[in-house]
Amino acid sequence: MRPLTFSKMDFSQSNLFGYIEDLQELTIIERPVRRSLKTPEEIERLTVDEELSDIERAVYLLSSGQDIQGTSVVANLPVLMRQNPAETLRRVLPKIREVLHVAGVEMQLTAAVSFLTVLQEESVSIHTYSHSFLHIILQNLEHRDAGVSNAWLETLLAVIEALPKETVRHEILNPLVSKAQLAQTLQSRLVSCKIMGKVANKFEAHIIKREVLPLVKSLCQDVEYEVRTCICRQLEHIARGIGTELTKTVVLPELVELARDEGSSVRLAAFETLVNLLDMFDADDRSQTVLPLVKSFCEKSFKADESILVSLSFHLGKLCNGLYGIFTPEQHLRFLEFYKKLSTLGLQQENGHSDNQLQLQTLEQEKKYISVRKNCAYNFPAMIVFVDPKNFHLELYSIFFCLCHDPEVPVRYTMAISFFEVAKLLNSDVYTIHKELVTLLQDESLEVLDALVGHLPEILELMANRGENNGSESKLLSIPDLIPALTTAEQRAATSLKWRTHEKLLQKYACLPHIISSDQIYYRFLHRMLTIILTNNVLPVQKAAARTLCIYLRYNRKQEQRHEVIQKLIEQLGQGKSYWNRLRFLDTCEFIMELFSKSFFCKYFFLPVLELTHDPVANVRMKLCYLLPKVKSTLKIPTDKHLLQQLELCIRKLLCQEKDKDVLTIVKRTVLELDRMEISVDAEQLEKEKQQTEGRSTNINDKMFEKKRRDSKASSVLAKSINLSVPGSSSGTSLGKEEKKSKLVRSQSFSTQALHPKYSNIDKCPNKSSATGYTSSVSGMGKSCMLSFSDDSFRTHSTGSSGNAAFLSSSSSRNLFNSADQKNNGNKESQSRRMSINHRRNFNYSCLTRIWGK
Repeated sequence: MRPLTFSKMDFSQSNLFGYIEDLQELTIIERPVRRSLKTPEEIERLTVDEELSDIERAVYLLSSGQDIQGTSVVANLPVLMRQNPAETLRRVLPKIREVLHVAGVEMQLTAAVSFLTVLQEESVSIHTYSHSFLHIILQNLEHRDAGVSNAWLETLLAVIEALPKETVRHEILNPLVSKAQLAQTLQSRLVSCKIMGKVANKFEAHIIKREVLPLVKSLCQDVEYEVRTCICRQLEHIARGIGTELTKTVVLPELVELARDEGSSVRLAAFETLVNLLDMFDADDRSQTVLPLVKSFCEKSFKADESILVSLSFHLGKLCNGLYGIFTPEQHLRFLEFYKKLSTLGLQQENGHSDNQLQLQTLEQEKKYISVRKNCAYNFPAMIVFVDPKNFHLELYSIFFCLCHDPEVPVRYTMAISFFEVAKLLNSDVYTIHKELVTLLQDESLEVLDALVGHLPEILELMANRGENNGSESKLLSIPDLIPALTTAEQRAATSLKWRTHEKLLQKYACLPHIISSDQIYYRFLHRMLTIILTNNVLPVQKAAARTLCIYLRYNRKQEQRHEVIQKLIEQLGQGKSYWNRLRFLDTCEFIMELFSKSFFCKYFFLPVLELTHDPVANVRMKLCYLLPKVKSTLKIPTDKHLLQQLELCIRKLLCQEKDKDVLTIVKRTVLELDRMEISVDAEQLEKEKQQTEGRSTNINDKMFEKKRRDSKASSVLAKSINLSVPGSSSGTSLGKEEKKSKLVRSQSFSTQALHPKYSNIDKCPNKSSATGYTSSVSGMGKSCMLSFSDDSFRTHSTGSSGNAAFLSSSSSRNLFNSADQKNNGNKESQSRRMSINHRRNFNYSCLTRIWGK
């Protein structure tokens, strides 16, 4: 069939019939789709009685249903095991076992996954699992389809880890002897190889030596290269199971022989296993056995056996450091040159001409060379350790430069990932790679930028603290292009569609206050963050910019710059025309509460936040309600009494005036949470106010005492003079003086208690704040919200009045009963008021919400 091209269609008679034929072929393709629709008879056969239980339905579908229904039952097996394990094992599992004998690939794969899920969920004990499921797994292990066989093998390998040793030995290890024989099928022998690698860590070394190692030697000599390759990759697990001595005498000779195998895949597996087992070989084995093999691999990789080139480049770093102690200086140099050659494999030579052997590269060769250079980039930190960081600039800097400027993105991406490790290894010489940092920041691929940004704060900190100079300002001179590179990277991420990279970049830019000066941040980054908050359309990006802006603001010590930014946040976000901006203002305030002190938030942002209770958009008011508990937690009593009053007023307005039912629901929920909160107390400020109050009351009492002492003294002198001058009228005059003094005492006593009656009408009291929580009163079925009061206000006045009454009662014996009556009246009055206040304390915000709800 010819492809249809609609850009330049020729409607001549010769071509028109060709288009018609193409359209007819398209209609033929569509016909099977129409025939695949279910007929009424088929739908009837697929219908199941709804009254059947889950177990009965599963048994019915497995017995007489179609394949798709049986597959659905098998997929639902873990659910049935959780709900009714006994019935599932008794009725459903035997049916599944029968069906699997003739089941297709899809049901087999589904069963393997379901059996593994049952094991992982521990729906039954491991004993029950091995008794019920293990035999089914072993029966389907040698399925003719390789994909199905591998699926059951993965399930079996997971089961082996959980099974007890005796079960593994009798059910798996003993039959393994016959399964691994040459007379068995290829699939059976491959399965046996993988099982041996798994059971090697399950048993002791002497059991492995007696029962497993003979099979291993036999499989290493298998006629099929697939089997030799498979057992070669399992030799690492077997070696770690049997220990160092047996590895040296049994495993190493087999590896040496397999490394010279005629099959390239076998040689590759042998090479990788040798590298992974380097730590188990002693110095003699490394120098006499392993090193000659490695040298042979390296020599053949460019000439006759390019198949191991990718693997060799991947393991080269581990190999060089593993054999470091036995290298001669010449061998050390040879391996370093070999790494350099691999790092530029497939690129143009320094003279500008392409290598003649590489001019006719195929696509596969190019992919292979890219993989080799990528692996060299992966191993670059290991090669720094190999040559010593002190020799980096002399030995490896040119390779580092080439890899960072490689034309292929995967290579540069890998260098960006390993850049932090390189910077750590270079330590005080990290300044030598600052140009490459700038290069990768300005890379055209966002993947490279994303990889570099992951550790950007740590890299910049190393650059700043361990650079060539020590001063904070001079550190920046070693990276002159850093700030333009950072701004360019952010702008490029902002204009792309990869918003996650942009979000990640903004989060990492929060480290800049530790790297560059606050002025540079203010003029190059801070206003950019505000612009992103105002203009970007992606919420996570806006939040990341808001948090980074708050961090910049925190480290800015210039008050005029701080006030400018705060003013812009309030005007452009908090009072912005777009409700979206006002929502972001609340997000920003949440970050401010997290990063700044409580007093800072209360000073600049508390009242602007509360103003949003009047916002015309319900979503803004709703978000504010969610934020109110955090807002309240910033208050301290008695310092922030006026702010607490404003918060209470806003809550009452929301309860009484809110018309949106969703917002009102959140308000009621928030009120309950606020009522349970305790406000932190500023003990120092509270002590100062207490001392001031006590000082004032002491001064008043002292003045009153001095005045009465002078009055008493003057009265006694006058009485004596009168007695001396008029002896006959002494008793009458004395009685008149006492009556006057009694009147004076009563008037003064009433004057000291004149403050109390004003509390009899509680509706006329001004609003007071309490350090113990919110209190409120409700009257008229919640239509009018009363103000709350503090116990401290009443306690101060009652204490003062009782003290004055006690003092005055001792001034004259004649006024004793009058004073006592007044004191008793005052105590009764005070008791009634306290009862009233305690009653009002019970009407908290929860009471408000209940009445308002009615």
